[in-house]
Amino acid sequence: MPYRNILVASDGSKLSLKAATHAIALAKAIGARLTGFHASPDYPLPVYAEGVVFEAVPRKEYVAQCRKEADKILGVIAARAKAVDVPFTGTSAISSSPWEAILAAARKEKCDAIVMASHGRRGVAALVLGSETQKVLTHSRLPVLVVR
Repeated sequence: MPYRNILVASDGSKLSLKAATHAIALAKAIGARLTGFHASPDYPLPVYAEGVVFEAVPRKEYVAQCRKEADKILGVIAARAKAVDVPFTGTSAISSSPWEAILAAARKEKCDAIVMASHGRRGVAALVLGSETQKVLTHSRLPVLVVR
């Protein structure tokens, strides 16, 4: 099955940029378009201390900060895709569950493959931190290319 739209998930790390490089090369080679995706963490819960509720930042400001960070991360990928004439669209979401947001974005954008990085955590670190990549692999019905 030919891929027409590839989703590349990025958290802005060097490794996810490496995954984006692979996704761009794949899209270029097969004539596909690329959809970049970034998931920001959910709005932090207010902290209650000494009878006062403290919010880190107002919700609207948090959303604006997330949008700015996503635009920065996806802008790097967009520039690289544009440099080799790969059509690119960027999208983002705020989510407490990045793997679910990645799969939802792939469905919404009608992607037929996902490219993402794996930080390769093993042992206790993998158990405690979990792996968004592993969760995507477990729950995705789409092909997933994992870059290390």
